Amino acid sequence: MSYAHLNAYSRLLRGAHEAAVTGRALPELPRNLITASWDRSLKAGIDPEGKSAPLVYDLSRIKDARQAHPLRPLLPMIAETLTGLADEVLIITDGDGRVLWRDGSHSVMSRADQIGLADGHQWTEDSVGTNGIGTALAAGRPVHVYSEEHLMRVLHIWSCSAAPITDPDSGMIIGCVDVSGTARSLHPATVALVAATAKLAETQLALRMHERDERLRRRYESLRGRPGVLLSSTGRVLLGDPAGDLGERLRLTGRRVILGDGSVGLLEPFSGGFLLRPAPSATPPALALTFLGERPPRATFGDLDRPLSLRHAEILALLALHPHGLTAEQLSFHLYGDDGNPVTIRAEIHRLRTQLGEAIAGKPYRLTCPLEADFLEVRRHLSMNDARALARAYTGPLLLRSESPEIRRERDELEAQVRACLLRHGSPDELWAYAQTSSGHDDYEVLERLASLPHTDPRSAAARSRLCV
Repeated sequence: MSYAHLNAYSRLLRGAHEAAVTGRALPELPRNLITASWDRSLKAGIDPEGKSAPLVYDLSRIKDARQAHPLRPLLPMIAETLTGLADEVLIITDGDGRVLWRDGSHSVMSRADQIGLADGHQWTEDSVGTNGIGTALAAGRPVHVYSEEHLMRVLHIWSCSAAPITDPDSGMIIGCVDVSGTARSLHPATVALVAATAKLAETQLALRMHERDERLRRRYESLRGRPGVLLSSTGRVLLGDPAGDLGERLRLTGRRVILGDGSVGLLEPFSGGFLLRPAPSATPPALALTFLGERPPRATFGDLDRPLSLRHAEILALLALHPHGLTAEQLSFHLYGDDGNPVTIRAEIHRLRTQLGEAIAGKPYRLTCPLEADFLEVRRHLSMNDARALARAYTGPLLLRSESPEIRRERDELEAQVRACLLRHGSPDELWAYAQTSSGHDDYEVLERLASLPHTDPRSAAARSRLCV
């Protein structure tokens, strides 16, 4: 990009940035990558006037993190590939955007220290807003963030190119390589060079993975009878599944694994991997969801009984409404519309599985255990026009605070059908029960029916009082 084009783009960015941080409509939009990142960052509460990335590791903890990280053996290769960047600083983070290693000239690193572009600081979007590292991790691809494209003003003298690194063994993003500088603009080839370095690191990780796999296969093949299915430590299927029913990878959330057909397998440690064997038949616990009304959404699963975050409740509601399953892309669309990011969904599913591991299967994501849900119970009563049972079961709208397009559609449809059924078939008792919900409290037609009851009926007086408000 020429300096003339850079100057014009900088002017556009300054106007757009000022509009974004003050909540006004953007006069001219920067590229979609940056607009989406600004939106995520502002929703995360990032202060554009912030001064530095937060420090999340002390020196003792960062030493342990470096030692255990799979990128540690590749540091010489990464540094050699990106040598010659005299006016920039090289940053390598973990998958959560925490800086583990840094290299560069003393003068550049001294300036980097002032903004926390240093060991132990975190550079995710929800920590410092739009930046090369955080936006590359959020987007799941190489990015270049130029000067005023950063959300925090203190970063406007910096430009950076970054690329995430995906571990072929786990399938997870485990790090990010970034080159940042205070020059007017990084060389146009920098982002391509950083992306190539990340790919080279992934290739080296794959070679090491294949070597480990081969050693594990040889040990497995030496077993008499070759019992069970051989899995890597991260759940990749290596041997013993001739029909391919298990797919390429199983999600390991404990000793018990829910398989695609709903059956349960047991994991046994084996030489750095696992053997998967069929588990004795047993009925899995039921998952019970309470999502109607104004109370916080709640889930019960076996011995677990706890409130859920709104996002986890939305995901479980969508899986309950789509028993054949949904992909991460479909879940993302149902939750966020066109602005959704499947990477976010996969992270949320991972967190859900730490609590409900046996209840959620993948490829596609679906519930694999007996399910009880108050909103599905309401659907059953509606199908039978059972007004009495419906009035008892319906305690209010489905996930009242949810802005998910699919949940809102389901909520509105359920509400309309409940109201119509109770007005058509409900007795005064059922209408009164509906009038205690947030939806029915001020419903004019329902209150008129109740107001027509004998004046000695206290429900009539209560209905007339509400009508007069």
